[in-house]
Amino acid sequence: MTIDAYQDVLGRIGRAAREVGRDPTEITLVAVSKGAGVPEIERLYDAGHRDFGENRAQEMLTKANRLPPDIRWHFVGPLQTNKVRGIRPLTHLLHSMDRLRLAETWLKGRGPAPPVLIQVNIGDEPQKSGFSVGEVPDAVSQTTNLGLEVEGLMAIPPRVSAPDDAAPFFARMRAIRDEISQEFPGVQALSMGMTEDFEVAITEGATAIRVGRAIFRGTSAIDG
Repeated sequence: MTIDAYQDVLGRIGRAAREVGRDPTEITLVAVSKGAGVPEIERLYDAGHRDFGENRAQEMLTKANRLPPDIRWHFVGPLQTNKVRGIRPLTHLLHSMDRLRLAETWLKGRGPAPPVLIQVNIGDEPQKSGFSVGEVPDAVSQTTNLGLEVEGLMAIPPRVSAPDDAAPFFARMRAIRDEISQEFPGVQALSMGMTEDFEVAITEGATAIRVGRAIFRGTSAIDG
């Protein structure tokens, strides 16, 4: 990882946002640090970055215990209910609320539960977790009724041959968010877009992008 790679990503965010008349500061860059060592994260932290993402509970616990407490940790991967107790106190935002049982478990613990994003299986892919498009309104309603703060939606679109081919999936996510926010005004966030397609996601309304390899490995490969 180099700071040059990080600055390059920031520049790309700015250009993509300005092309569609958006303010780049509206977009949260979640630096997905899975597989990155503590020294790499520290270099990015020293450059001023604070939002980091992990998709494995144990890796997040290990790193959080060795890094500054003002880091905002985003959990972005599938989460087993038996791992909730460990990461809940560390989490700034859970991006992968993919089932009601997890919501019920996430609610338990000391203090207010961190806010969540409802994960949408936007491509209706059987190998991926998340609510189907038709289930999303009820998922938001039921999760909210449990007492959790639902800030928005998250999705990982199907793999495509070119980044622009992901645009219809991102546009559909925005449309779903817009419809749901009429009843639930707090549902505004759209976490979508990774290393290969984050610029397309920004043009379609992403408020958070999850970028790992372009920062820590200096590559344009899809984040896994």
